[in-house]
Amino acid sequence: MVLAGVGAGTINTIVGSGTLITFPTLLLMGVPPVTANMSNTVGLVAGGITGIHGYRRELVGARADLLRLVPMTFMGATLGAILLLVLDPAAFRAIVPVLILLGIVLVLAGPRLSALTSRRQSDAESPWKQRLMQFGVFVAGIYGGYFGAAQGVLLMGIMSILSALPIQRLNGYKNVLGTVANAVAAVVFIVVAGDRIDWLVAGLIAIGALIGGFIGATVGRRLSPTVLRAVIAVIGLVAVVKVLQT
Repeated sequence: MVLAGVGAGTINTIVGSGTLITFPTLLLMGVPPVTANMSNTVGLVAGGITGIHGYRRELVGARADLLRLVPMTFMGATLGAILLLVLDPAAFRAIVPVLILLGIVLVLAGPRLSALTSRRQSDAESPWKQRLMQFGVFVAGIYGGYFGAAQGVLLMGIMSILSALPIQRLNGYKNVLGTVANAVAAVVFIVVAGDRIDWLVAGLIAIGALIGGFIGATVGRRLSPTVLRAVIAVIGLVAVVKVLQT
């Protein structure tokens, strides 16, 4: 479980989709699906914190952007976590692969599409792009609170197409927003269904994710933009295959 947490924390910081490592591992170890999902969500918050710390240089000067985006993630993740508790999982599973594939396309096409939409206005001078990004982050927050796997791919796709910022800076934003979504979902699970969380499992995942967050930041920050986009696309495709197999 600790090793799975290390892998998940590493991948979450670089791309996202760490849940695709920990969740199947917990199931193989006999942890019931709902307990595994909730315990995993709680445990992975630790990796998000170390990932944010590792990307602190990329987040310098990001206060204004994050003040616009974090509340949208907070609201979306709250809604998503509540939906997980009240809806049939099959109702949402059908659209998950579509969302991940959309995120991959947006990540790969982001630079060109962003250049086409920027025209003469900078991002700061384009209120419609800011509003659209806020809405996209809200939707990604719902997805993150509900399921979480490959949320980073979706976030990177949305931000890539709507921002001209360097991809490594956007990756820093993704780490903040993904951690907020994970933390919100974790709090909802603890408050509403705390008796269904296996705290030993959550603790072991947290120990591994804490280490993985540092590893992911060290590796991820050294990747070129082209390589980083390729890694996001590959892991996103793996996520689609995994989801379709469940």
